[in-house]
Amino acid sequence: MATALRPAAEGRIGPNAVLQLVPVLRDEAGEAVTAKLLARAGVIELPDPEAGLMEEAPAARLHQVLRAELPEAAPRLARAAGLATGDYILAHRIPEKAQTLLRLMPARLAAPILARAVAKHAWTFCGSGAFRLVSTWPVVFEIADNPVVRGERSDTPLCHWHAAVFERLFSELCGRDWRCTEVACCAQDASACRFEMTRD
Repeated sequence: MATALRPAAEGRIGPNAVLQLVPVLRDEAGEAVTAKLLARAGVIELPDPEAGLMEEAPAARLHQVLRAELPEAAPRLARAAGLATGDYILAHRIPEKAQTLLRLMPARLAAPILARAVAKHAWTFCGSGAFRLVSTWPVVFEIADNPVVRGERSDTPLCHWHAAVFERLFSELCGRDWRCTEVACCAQDASACRFEMTRD
């Protein structure tokens, strides 16, 4: 099964791409370094979490500046921000009844339902990239032309934030011990960033 979705409104992404990364940066690197990274990324003020989508470019630049300025810490910090984003989604965006129902289901039934829900709301995290639900079991996602890594080159996948968001959601709603592995990345010249969900 493969479901292709059109990209979101040009150049806009959910504010959690920034809002969940900033506290992680402050805890790790301090206020001065965080302010420097925000300035370099062009984030003049933090977005309002209730105001809808924000401009994609400064959000993507913040992740790219993080990788440039703190290369060794960046994967860990991006992952922490992704897990926090997943927690925010669970607390504010998925109805409690739906969460309860998913948790009562076997993973084989819950995971495809959640995968389709992720696809339906892909505009919140893929920006002007093109999201595709490749398979619901095993669960596989792709983001082509991913703006968070657009223009970068790397020998290894870079989308730790995205992977952590997916991992948190599935581990909380579809049984424990899910892992999301990015097996290909646009920064590696792949045609899309590809995320595969597995269980330990």
